[in-house]
Amino acid sequence: GVFMTKLFKLLYVVAGLALIALPAQAHEKGDWLLRVGGGAVNPDSDNSEIVSVDDGVSVVFNGSYFFTPNVAVEVLAALPFSHDIELLGGGGKVGETKHLPPTVSVQYHFDLGGAFRPYVGAGVNYTIFFDEDTTGALEGANLDLDASFGVAAQVGADIDVSDRMFLNFDIRWIDIETEATVSADGSPDLVFDVDIDPMVYSLTLGWKF
Repeated sequence: GVFMTKLFKLLYVVAGLALIALPAQAHEKGDWLLRVGGGAVNPDSDNSEIVSVDDGVSVVFNGSYFFTPNVAVEVLAALPFSHDIELLGGGGKVGETKHLPPTVSVQYHFDLGGAFRPYVGAGVNYTIFFDEDTTGALEGANLDLDASFGVAAQVGADIDVSDRMFLNFDIRWIDIETEATVSADGSPDLVFDVDIDPMVYSLTLGWKF
């Protein structure tokens, strides 16, 4: 969308200035990187045969601890993401839910000798769903989404703007699969799988300690 396009343009400009203007500041064992900013969760468009889960945005924050100059462990947290749930085939909105996606990853940070610091990572995610509500065709029914445990992968870059402050852009794929149960008085439960499997994009400001 327009918002993500503007983020990419900003990052290109900042990365170019950083590469020209800033000396290399190599990471060391024991360094902490703390980041806070905005994140967007973009679920797979083919969630299930019954419903579609839309995008959600929220505040994200994470921290990386370096065990070596290149290897770090990162913990990702966020304020709750909120998603609308719609019936396929033009059925409209039938519910909404919130979720929290805590993720722990092992990262490898590449030292290119400059202020642009790309990395890759892999880890595990535990997603908790809560505040499920129903509306429209499911008004009055109960909706329950089970918690999800799965793998996560990421690529990203830290871009120094000073010796202690940097910008970060991060792209993740998270394996989120949940079982949805819709129950109503006098009717058998409707149980179906929802493969959310989102791409998660974040732009954050970070500090090195």
